[in-house]
Amino acid sequence: MAAEKERMSAVDTAWLRMDRATNLMVILGVWVLERPLEFERFRQVVAERFMRHERFRCRPVDDLVSASWEPDVDFDLDSHISPVALPAPAGKAELEALVSELAGTTLDPRRPLWQFHLVENYAGGAAVVMRIHHCYADGIALRSVFLSLTDPDPETPRALPGVDALGGKPGLLPGRALDFLEQLPIPGAGFMRTAVTEGAGLLGKIVDLACHPDHANDLARHAVGAAAELVRVSALPDDPPTLFKGDLGTRKQAAWSEPLSLFEVRTVAHALGCTINDILMSAAAGALGGYLRDRGEATDDLTIRATVPVNLRDAGHDIALGNQFGLVFLDLPIGISDPLERVEAVHECMSGLKGSYQPVLMLGLMAALGLLGESAEDVAIDLLSKKATLVASNVPGPSCPLYMCGSLISQLMFWVPQSGDIGLGISILSYNGQVQFGLITDHRRVADPEAIAARFSIEFESILLAVLLGPYLRRQD
Repeated sequence: MAAEKERMSAVDTAWLRMDRATNLMVILGVWVLERPLEFERFRQVVAERFMRHERFRCRPVDDLVSASWEPDVDFDLDSHISPVALPAPAGKAELEALVSELAGTTLDPRRPLWQFHLVENYAGGAAVVMRIHHCYADGIALRSVFLSLTDPDPETPRALPGVDALGGKPGLLPGRALDFLEQLPIPGAGFMRTAVTEGAGLLGKIVDLACHPDHANDLARHAVGAAAELVRVSALPDDPPTLFKGDLGTRKQAAWSEPLSLFEVRTVAHALGCTINDILMSAAAGALGGYLRDRGEATDDLTIRATVPVNLRDAGHDIALGNQFGLVFLDLPIGISDPLERVEAVHECMSGLKGSYQPVLMLGLMAALGLLGESAEDVAIDLLSKKATLVASNVPGPSCPLYMCGSLISQLMFWVPQSGDIGLGISILSYNGQVQFGLITDHRRVADPEAIAARFSIEFESILLAVLLGPYLRRQD
């Protein structure tokens, strides 16, 4: 008897179909361990913990009308886990080269689209590189998957929740939320309602906006606000030309910085009356702008946009596999060289996006695209990607040290894919009192991403120095 297929949600289908040779929809994670790791012990952890989720035994199948999860009846765990040895001296440069190579390598479509690579000789310890197609899950869900592979103590295995706790399907939205979508005074609102009804109803934020009893009388206001937001996004001009924009190839380059102290970042944010995100995104903007100026590009008054993922899961609910996030367009003032002025500008942009309808509408758009053909999705993705230069993801990670197979995890890094003609991605992840900055680029656009990564800490230090010298400079005035 053939294994039963499961229909894929429309949003996950959209991510499946977004693959291009120049931009693979694959999320990469890197975990650096202080001590060497035995391959058989690591394999056992994957078999016992990762494979608890039946979804990872399935491969996505697209028949051009709809997509589904098809169980791999010949599933072989050894096809998904492999040991790797870096060439001498087996340091950071060699690991970055391996991650870069894997970032541009397609996963085997005949099998479930994920893979682990255990680097057995990295810097006296080990490293794990994980690749998984975005259609399986977003970063928030994968964070929970990652935690299940780790332990809070080297001698005490983590107590795991019930079997396949992440396998739950997001429920459909209440009727009032669906009515909200249909009442939006915008073209295609009824189609968006259909997309939700068909199983792509992941717009959890709508519940907060329209379904809470205290908000019942605000439906019209929300509808007008959402329509205005859609018009605003549609009217955004294409991002300006820079070295970061242009034709893409199939070769990717990954790099990362030395971690920052989260305590120092939090202290600076408090002193300036802004958020940690404001400080980190300002440092990233400074690194990008400085890189362009170093290569002779004029950046006066230059602003570029980043698409930033926003989690739309309801707080307190079980986290399910799949994609439940929207996107916002964030202006990055890379032309402002003064660190405090740049922080203020980023803070203003970030504050303007709070409470925005953009994440909900973008998730609704993804749901609709998942029900359309691949050619229609390509057109929409091309139009949207021209409005941004990069993808920027900022994820809070575990605040305490974690262990894998008894070995301390000293660093965590990840990279999310870029879509359309976007060739630049940055990722910021906090872990165990540190903040890690990562970068992935298209080789045709930026062949030396380590130059940008190295500037990240320099830009943060410039913000810190400006804060420390502020009182002295005011006295001189």
